[in-house]
This record gives sequence, structure tokens and C-alpha cells, in this order.
Amino acid sequence: MKELVAGVSHNERAIEELREDREYAVALLQVAMESLDNPKERGGGLLALRAVAEAYGGLGAVAATAGISRESLYRALSPKGNPTLKTLIAVLKTLGLRLTVTPNQQKHARQAKANDDYAAA
Repeated sequence: MKELVAGVSHNERAIEELREDREYAVALLQVAMESLDNPKERGGGLLALRAVAEAYGGLGAVAATAGISRESLYRALSPKGNPTLKTLIAVLKTLGLRLTVTPNQQKHARQAKANDDYAAA
């Protein structure tokens, strides 16, 4: 009979990778934040933020530093979570990050084309 070797769960390995590579964690969160405005992708974005929080101190420590109860943070960063802006900002601040604003490239391109069409008329 073949002996099974204990392995590392996918979640544990993902958290380890996030912990080892801060640039990867930031890139993951940039994509995750973009997904929050799409209801079909929101759960994945929240789980990505949760994984980064796990990697950089654990949810309990992040919740305590952010001034949020651990239970509230678990709920907010669940697939069906609906965190407030205050919660998002507090968690990101705890992780040494902040929210930024960038133009929506698709909308910006449409506006530029409309302006060009108007100027040409």
C-alpha cells in the first residue's frame, strides 16, 4: 500500500507566497479592488484581501489593529461580505496600504472619442 505524505493546503501555500513577495500581494490587491464593483467578482476580491490580511499578521491581529472585531472582519471579508469603506480603509492601513483613484480606461477612451467626434463635426 502506498503511504500518503502530508502536504500543504492550497490556502496555506497561497498565504506563504503572499508573505514572501510583497509586490505580488500588492498586485493581487490591485486586481481585487477592481473586482469589487462587479457583483459577480466581488467575493473573489474580498477573499483576496482576506488572504493578504492572513499573510500579514492574521485576521485576528489585523482586526485588533484596525479597531474591528475579529468576527466582523471575517464576515466583511467573506465571499458574501459587504465591508464598509471605513473597514476597507482600516484594513488596508493596517497592511501598510491605501486606496487610490485611477481613471476607468474604457470610460476615458469613450469620452475621448466622443470629444474627438464632437470637435470634428
